[in-house]
Amino acid sequence: MKKTDSQLQHDVMAELEWEPAVDHADIGVAVTDGVVTLSGYVKSCPEKAAAEKATLRVAGVRAIAEEIKVGSQDRRS
Repeated sequence: MKKTDSQLQHDVMAELEWEPAVDHADIGVAVTDGVVTLSGYVKSCPEKAAAEKATLRVAGVRAIAEEIKVGSQDRRS
């Protein structure tokens, strides 16, 4: 049975929460037709990669549109 976008969003958020290499607090998750968009800020490139890998572990994710920025939110331009 195919998951709905809202089910996928919930599952991805839960996976990010349980991934120890990721501080999920500043990561947004949106899903459209199984494509997950990750947005927000992380502290490092390895954390960004860990968020992407965690997302791909979720059954039903078709692709990732990654819009995560590395660095502090305070440094936005």
